[in-house]
Amino acid sequence: MKKKYCIIGTGRQGTAAAYDLLVHADVETLTLLDCNQNSIDECLKKIDSVSNGVKIQQSIIDFNKIDQLKLLLGSVDIFLSSVPYKYNLMLTELAIETACSMVDLGGHTGNVIKQLNFDNEAKKNGITIVPDCGMGPGMNVSMGLLAIEQLDEAHEVRIWDGGLPQNPLRPWNYSLFFNIAGLTNEYDSHAFFIRNGKIEQVNCFEDYEVIDFGADIGSLEASVTSGGLSTMPWTFQNKLKVLENKTLRYLGHWEWMKAYRELGLFNEDEIIFNGHKIVPRDFYHHLLEPHLDTKDYNDICIMRVKAKGILNGKKAEVLIDALETYDDKTNLMAMEKWTGWHASIVMQHIMNGNLNSGTFPIEKALTGKEFYSQAMKRNYKITISKRKIN
Repeated sequence: MKKKYCIIGTGRQGTAAAYDLLVHADVETLTLLDCNQNSIDECLKKIDSVSNGVKIQQSIIDFNKIDQLKLLLGSVDIFLSSVPYKYNLMLTELAIETACSMVDLGGHTGNVIKQLNFDNEAKKNGITIVPDCGMGPGMNVSMGLLAIEQLDEAHEVRIWDGGLPQNPLRPWNYSLFFNIAGLTNEYDSHAFFIRNGKIEQVNCFEDYEVIDFGADIGSLEASVTSGGLSTMPWTFQNKLKVLENKTLRYLGHWEWMKAYRELGLFNEDEIIFNGHKIVPRDFYHHLLEPHLDTKDYNDICIMRVKAKGILNGKKAEVLIDALETYDDKTNLMAMEKWTGWHASIVMQHIMNGNLNSGTFPIEKALTGKEFYSQAMKRNYKITISKRKIN
């Protein structure tokens, strides 16, 4: 049965999700909502080749006009929130009020925990809400589950992932592929891991290591960033001895970011400078964004999961590698596909009746096996290997 889908926020990730829905979902109507007409127009250009006669509706939205948004959501079955995470709690309340299912791109674990508390209301209204779709949290969690499912008994899971330019420029060796505020949010505060079977808070930029990804990619540096695992540590507490997730960058990047943080540029409290009130983080974004926004969309996304445990009565290790690059055929970046397509997969999973009503953390919404099945339909490059260990 055809369903009515909606995308709120038609930037890169929302556009990629719309593209995937038109290719793989049974769509009756697709509604595009954004505060910027140019963004909608760019989205329409990218999805035109796969629209296949589907009725596509569009509307400019203003988050200050909740009644307008409520009216629009009341006519669709499910929507993706691909706007900044600060809107997700409000959109969750609207999803409940309009009896419209919802997924989002996460970005703030505290927010997600509040969203999950709407479970009873979601069940009462017959809808399903799944935060934390996308690349990370999202696909990285699904890949972690895929590794766990390869073992009879999993003990340790370590995940590394990152989105990088194929042609890095010094000194930062990085290009901005999403909102700079989201990037700084990842680099600030702390993450939650499982170590020795217990949840542990780990500060950003700690546990630095260099990992060799072979001749084609070379060595990358990994460090802790915030929120990548979201609620997964609490779900797997007392089940795993180790659960960690680090972010990958080209060599040299982390030292620059650590210096900016130590200088106080991540501070969000107003200060007085030469008689003017400024927020250091806003000023930092103003200065750095033009340098990182290189307009070079030839990116590469890398993900590796290593799990240890028991298989057939023996100690074993599972290694899963995934690699994606900019796609000339779809004109979509690697990060757009891994982010938007993962969200689309979850939307279709819900609309196909594979989840009951309620709110679900991503690790309980989609199995690794189901993700892998859908990833193969989209020609993801994922390799799985297993070996015995001492």
